[in-house]
Amino acid sequence: MTAAIRPDRPRTGTAGIFSWCLYDWAMSAFNTVIGTFVFSVYFQRGIYGDEVAGSTAWGLALGLSGLAVAVTAPILGAVADHGGRRKPWLAVFQLATVVPTALLWFAKPDQAYIGYALTLVVIASIAFELAGVFYNAMLPGVAPPGMIGRVSGWGWGLGYIGGLFCLVAALFGLIRPEVPILGFSTEDSGNVRATALLVALWFGGFGLPLFLFTADEPATGVSPREAVRRGLAALARTAREARRYGHALRFLVASALYRDGLNTLFAVGGLYAAGTFGMSTEEIILFAIGLNVTAGLGAAGFAFVDDRFGPKPTVLIALGGLIATGLPVLLVTDTRVFIALALLLGIFVGPAQAASRSLMARLAPAEKETEMFGLYTMTGKAVSFLGPTGFALVTAAFASQRAGMATILVLLAAGGLLLLTVRPDDAGR
Repeated sequence: MTAAIRPDRPRTGTAGIFSWCLYDWAMSAFNTVIGTFVFSVYFQRGIYGDEVAGSTAWGLALGLSGLAVAVTAPILGAVADHGGRRKPWLAVFQLATVVPTALLWFAKPDQAYIGYALTLVVIASIAFELAGVFYNAMLPGVAPPGMIGRVSGWGWGLGYIGGLFCLVAALFGLIRPEVPILGFSTEDSGNVRATALLVALWFGGFGLPLFLFTADEPATGVSPREAVRRGLAALARTAREARRYGHALRFLVASALYRDGLNTLFAVGGLYAAGTFGMSTEEIILFAIGLNVTAGLGAAGFAFVDDRFGPKPTVLIALGGLIATGLPVLLVTDTRVFIALALLLGIFVGPAQAASRSLMARLAPAEKETEMFGLYTMTGKAVSFLGPTGFALVTAAFASQRAGMATILVLLAAGGLLLLTVRPDDAGR
């Protein structure tokens, strides 16, 4: 099934498509540097001072932000569908991500800053996820007919490359030099904290072309107050008519499970590399650079598989690859073998995400696109406490991050098994 073409939808040219994909490049810096490989490790080691307890606190904070997103995402999506335009919402939530991220600069390596850092991370994470609702909802209007899978895959691929380049900038500009650029000092981990400023500038700067060159949906002329009223009514109507969207809803639940596994992998992957294998910050960044290369290649390469064979087979292949490589990753003890397997695992990360987004775009009725992407985000976040909380509790119970990471494989397998029962051609029944 494909999303209906709206006659009033403006056509997006090559510059607009590239600018939309470039926004993935901009956003990826937050996930890569703040959420996974740099600031999370700094929080664990520098601010909290205890790898197991720090991992637990970080996981619980992400679970809290996920619950907040689960409540607000479908409401905002339904409201935006009646207001028409996506860009104003996107701008608000981008700003609400950039500012708290920049303020992380002040989080010094002292336990007195635990609450301060976690509060900012929760706020930024909530805003980041809500920005993604409106960004993803633009996909059907950006992609030419028959190219949703490719454009989604190109976006994810460019996003991973963007994360890679941001990591390179952090490593060679701030982490590795004895005298970091722009006069930042290594005292009080100033060079590590400065990566938060780098991410804020990266997201803000590279996100601008979308607002300049990518066509937005036309305004409906509905007032904000009326859009809220209509949006809430539409959301309630969708809930009452849920049976009409049986396979689509089954996909939402299935994808919620495996996406939570992927999100948990991103959230705690750096913590695992640091705590289990004793990798330094510089080694973690080099590892992350390699992982972003393989993930970007996987997302771009499988984009053609998506358009040729469909998003469901693409997701299932990716999940199978993740489980097949993820199990030995948890069992190995040699750092070099771990890195090699993790880089192989990265090939399957991008396709699982990109094909899921393109499948949602195909299933969403034109008049409910943002609402459906809000539900897509909501279902993911409604169970988002499972991954981080499961990791935190199992890690604490067994005093082992290796045991905590095993919960991710359970989520990937559960989501994949449920996805097997979904028939995309019957999504409306």
